[in-house]
Amino acid sequence: MTDKIFQIIKDDQEYLMQSFRRWYPFIIDHGSGSLVYDVDGKEYIDFNAGIGVIALGHGNTKIIDAVKAQMEKFFHYSLTDFYYEIAVDVAKKLSSFMPYSAKVFYTNSGTESVEAAIKIARGHTGRQWIIGFINSFHGRTLGSLAFTSSKAIQRKSFSPLLPSTYLVPYPDKRDPLCKEDCTESLLAFIEDWIFKKIVDPTEVAAFIAEPIQGEGGVIVPPKDFFYKLNSLLKKYGILLILDEVQTGIGRTGKMFAFEHFNVVPDIICLAKALGGGIPLGAVIGRKEIMDLPPGSHANTFGGNPLALAASKVILDEVPKLLDHVSSVGKEIMEELESTKSPYLYEVRGLGLLIGAELRKDNRPFSEGLEKVLYNSFRRGVLAIGAGESVVRIEPPLTIEEELAIKGTKIIKEEIEKL
Repeated sequence: MTDKIFQIIKDDQEYLMQSFRRWYPFIIDHGSGSLVYDVDGKEYIDFNAGIGVIALGHGNTKIIDAVKAQMEKFFHYSLTDFYYEIAVDVAKKLSSFMPYSAKVFYTNSGTESVEAAIKIARGHTGRQWIIGFINSFHGRTLGSLAFTSSKAIQRKSFSPLLPSTYLVPYPDKRDPLCKEDCTESLLAFIEDWIFKKIVDPTEVAAFIAEPIQGEGGVIVPPKDFFYKLNSLLKKYGILLILDEVQTGIGRTGKMFAFEHFNVVPDIICLAKALGGGIPLGAVIGRKEIMDLPPGSHANTFGGNPLALAASKVILDEVPKLLDHVSSVGKEIMEELESTKSPYLYEVRGLGLLIGAELRKDNRPFSEGLEKVLYNSFRRGVLAIGAGESVVRIEPPLTIEEELAIKGTKIIKEEIEKL
């Protein structure tokens, strides 16, 4: 570690609240495409993309030009009190991806999108209960935190959380509740136990779920789970909210992950890649559901025009990349699956959201994860963890095949060295 890096980290620890975890001492100076450079000029392959945010790569000139052009017009003018055209343009584009007539509400982040979705579901249905899934991550503000449970530390000391909430198991084959047919066993649990013992279904406003659990370890559900869950919910007038903050905007090889599962959610939460690095989130919902009355929900910065200018570019460019995302993701997974190590338990994911789980003695191997991530960093690859011991790979959607395989081979070699 150089003196410059040491000093920046020392100052960070002195002046910033240390309520987050860093995996290794990387300090970014600048980036280009799928490469980033630290303050000493060392080059790294970016397998993190700011946790899936930098969809079109670093320094994308189309985004830069669009934001510059918007800056010359105006930086900000509160959408909650006035109108501007670019907000309508992006909402039209988002709505065009939906298989139903939709409306949009803009936010600033993923957790704020979840908070808005909770209010929309409660306001529309007049019901109070929201049910989520164990091992999910939906954000850290108090409303969304009620449904976040990928790690106990995320919730420790912050109770009481939002009332009238309940968590049920996610369809994870490692869970004891998932027997031979994970989908049927969990649906039976929900209908025969939750709806009969905990809360009457006529009091439930919505279920909220990630279509793929990201922070929880890149857990991909059975293909039929969400379709059958939604069929159950519709029997009782319950809404389905899908949190696509991490999986949306092309990350899984389709514009939205729900397209993989033959289901159409009532409400979708977005952020991360939607603004390409400029804070922007959104809630998309069926037009008849997005009916909160004037004055009941708003914010100052949601739909910031600079973020929307970036989003227009992203929403135009990402659909062109979907085949590339699927193809490169498949190659990464095949390379990881050829790893010769007793500690590689499973490789899973869709598109360019990929997890390689490490286990030792049939237990999460967190020490192994830390070694793999740190040693990969030393060799010029930036990846982060998920779950208890999962190497998470989510590079920019534009990453070149050669660069993707080069980075994957380094991770593979570090797993084999354990």
